[in-house]
Amino acid sequence: MKFLDQAKIYVKSGDGGNGAVSFRREAHAAMGGPDGGHGGKGGDIVFEAVETLNTLIDFRYTQHFRAENGKGGSGRDRTGVSADELVIKVPVGTEIIDEDRETVLLDMIEPGQRVTFLKGGDGGFGNVHFKSSMNQAPRRMIPGWPGLERDLWLRLKLIADAGLVGLPNAGKSTFLAACSKAKPKIADYPFTTLHPNLGVVKAGDFDYVIADIPGLIEGAHEGHGLGDRFLGHVERTSVILHLVDATQDDPAGAYKTIRHELEQYGELLGDKQEIIALTKMDAIGKELAEEQARIFEEEIGQKPMIISAVAQQNMDAVLYKLAEVIKEDKYGEAPETAEDLDAKYGLSQEDHREIDDDLD
Repeated sequence: MKFLDQAKIYVKSGDGGNGAVSFRREAHAAMGGPDGGHGGKGGDIVFEAVETLNTLIDFRYTQHFRAENGKGGSGRDRTGVSADELVIKVPVGTEIIDEDRETVLLDMIEPGQRVTFLKGGDGGFGNVHFKSSMNQAPRRMIPGWPGLERDLWLRLKLIADAGLVGLPNAGKSTFLAACSKAKPKIADYPFTTLHPNLGVVKAGDFDYVIADIPGLIEGAHEGHGLGDRFLGHVERTSVILHLVDATQDDPAGAYKTIRHELEQYGELLGDKQEIIALTKMDAIGKELAEEQARIFEEEIGQKPMIISAVAQQNMDAVLYKLAEVIKEDKYGEAPETAEDLDAKYGLSQEDHREIDDDLD
């Protein structure tokens, strides 16, 4: 299925039905009074977030959504039938944005979330409404109230726990394919990935979702390359895994390029927790990879992890590190390490040796 994360649509709620002008006409009631019924209510426009959708491609072919109008009232004091609501189903993570493409009106982030966006018009009054002791034969009615209409933009931001960023051909798709059942396109040329991919990763008994977005280039925050359009897909993540190709001449420079784009993009991406990993260590060997990591740490001030997705080297270490950060962000506390437990219960190395002796 083709991925689409932006779409423009037009929505209109239903008009209310008109009230009726009618008088009772029966053989035994020659002077029957007014009996014109009220109009029915127009249909509402409702947005619903569903888990079974992960693209906005359907909105490329259906862009106009009009709820039905309420039925008009009729004689014998019969009220017109109200129209059903029109439910527009969108993927979880979809933002409903005003025509200016900036103002976020709704953020559909919960599965099953339903929001009535536009109310349908109320039905008009029939002439029975105006009956009084002073006016026993009113010929007045009120038409139904018109519905509301809006031009909107839909923007999908994928719901993921971790996001992969890096320059084109940094090994993001290879990483995702190696640690999940996702099958992104992989090739040895830049911009192989043209749209985000999601994969479910398992670290012990903890599952989480990783999003792989197309590679960024200098000026991405201004729309260069595939631009900032896909940076929105890592806004909701707990952590960023920044992959840097260890086979290139200047890994530190490549890292700085992407960091600049994240900070310029805003939306707090520059402040999001980050794990750095040098990729493709199998291509240059362990010794040279460690030397690249040493130089990288001297220039950047952060020690990167060294991995190879192809050879499955150090992959578990990265996945468990990501899991720790995600757990801390989601549940408010990091999982307890052995050192944490020792401090909690006041255990020393001597205590551990005594415990081991007792077990023996």
